[in-house]
Amino acid sequence: MAKVYALIADGSEEIESLAPVDLLRRANVDTKIVSVCGRTVTGSHGIKIESDALIGEVDLTDADLLFIPGGMPGSVILAEHRGVTSAVRNMLDKGKRVAAICAAPALVLGAHGFLRGIKAVCFPGYEDKMIGAVLQADARFVTDGTVTTARGFGCATDLGLELVRLLAGESIAEALKQKIQYRE
Repeated sequence: MAKVYALIADGSEEIESLAPVDLLRRANVDTKIVSVCGRTVTGSHGIKIESDALIGEVDLTDADLLFIPGGMPGSVILAEHRGVTSAVRNMLDKGKRVAAICAAPALVLGAHGFLRGIKAVCFPGYEDKMIGAVLQADARFVTDGTVTTARGFGCATDLGLELVRLLAGESIAEALKQKIQYRE
C-alpha cells in the first residue's frame, strides 16, 4: 500500500490540506497528516486541524508521496523548514512523488529550484517564484513525471483524485468520482 505524508503548518489552507487527504483515505491509501508546528495546527481561516504526527516523529523519505498544501503563512513556514525542503529533495532524487497546491508549488518547490524543466501550475501571482518551471497557464492541475501541482482551493478535489489515480489506480479513482458525485 502506498504511503503519503501530508505536511501542514499554522496557516495552511484547510480545504487544500484536507480534501486530498480525505480522498486518499477513502481510497485506502495510508495517509498521515504531519505538522511542522505542533500537534494542533490553526489553518489560514482559523479552523483547527489535528495532525497524526509531528515532523520529528516520522521519516518523510519512507513515503511514496509528500503532499504540500498552500495557504498563508503555511506555505512560507513549510518553504522555510529545512526538514521539508530536505525531504522534497530526497524524494525527487529517489524518483518518488511530490505534490503541491496553490502557493506551495511556487514557494516550497519553485523557489528552491525543484521545478526546473517541469510542467507545473500555481496560484496566480506566484509565477515569478516558479524558477525554471514550464508554466501551464490554463491547467487546473498538472502531473509531470513524479511532480503534481494544482492551482488552488477550487482544484483541491481534482488534485486529490489525481493523487488517488497515481497511487491507487484509474479504476479506484473512477469509482471514487462516482461515489462522491464528482462532475468534470
